[in-house]
Amino acid sequence: MSSPRSLLLAGAIGGVLVPVVLLLDGATRPGFSPWHHGASQLGTDDRGWLQTANFVLGGVLFLGFATGVRAALRRGRGTGRGAIWAPVLLAVSGLALIVAGIVPTDPALGYPPGEPTIVTTAGRIHGLAGLLLFAGLAATPLVLARRLDELTDPSGSSGPDRRWRHWSRTCGILVLVLAIAAGTAFRLDLEGTLSPAPAGALEQAALLIGFAWTVAASLHLYRHTPADQPAWSRR
Repeated sequence: MSSPRSLLLAGAIGGVLVPVVLLLDGATRPGFSPWHHGASQLGTDDRGWLQTANFVLGGVLFLGFATGVRAALRRGRGTGRGAIWAPVLLAVSGLALIVAGIVPTDPALGYPPGEPTIVTTAGRIHGLAGLLLFAGLAATPLVLARRLDELTDPSGSSGPDRRWRHWSRTCGILVLVLAIAAGTAFRLDLEGTLSPAPAGALEQAALLIGFAWTVAASLHLYRHTPADQPAWSRR
């Protein structure tokens, strides 16, 4: 591609596709509780192929977005920390989504119905992929916050629009806090301390915020990237 703009739009497409399919699929699965069960458990029954395809396609789109971000930010005031780390974190998120789709999680908390809670090597790999996904969704807004508001006024004459900085940091912190809360609720539920715990609701809230930021950042970068911006600029 001669321009990164189409790659930037991959972030918006992936940021809409993954959560929409998760929400619609979860709402129509017999025995699945969005409040109680983790989103990844949708990949454990006979209709699990849908979430496999969803995660893998979403991961590929995130990898494209990472490439577009890298190309788009190699201009203007220089690269900076955000231009270096944001593409790496987005690529990690994309690869984590692909692994999470290919390697399903274990049955747990009564889903699929009638299946006992077990722990397997595949489940551990999936759990590690999920951890990397949430880490990427939380860290990317934090490291890219300053760079996004600088794009509003690349000349620096009126100073950056700090609304992007504050909003991005808020999103990153919320994703981190909600993901930790979801993991804690899941553990309490497994132990029988709190049941049914809102692990699924907390996890989906973290995903929605992370993907919503991805969509907004994708469109923001798209608007401020010239149509003739080369994909592999050395600036």
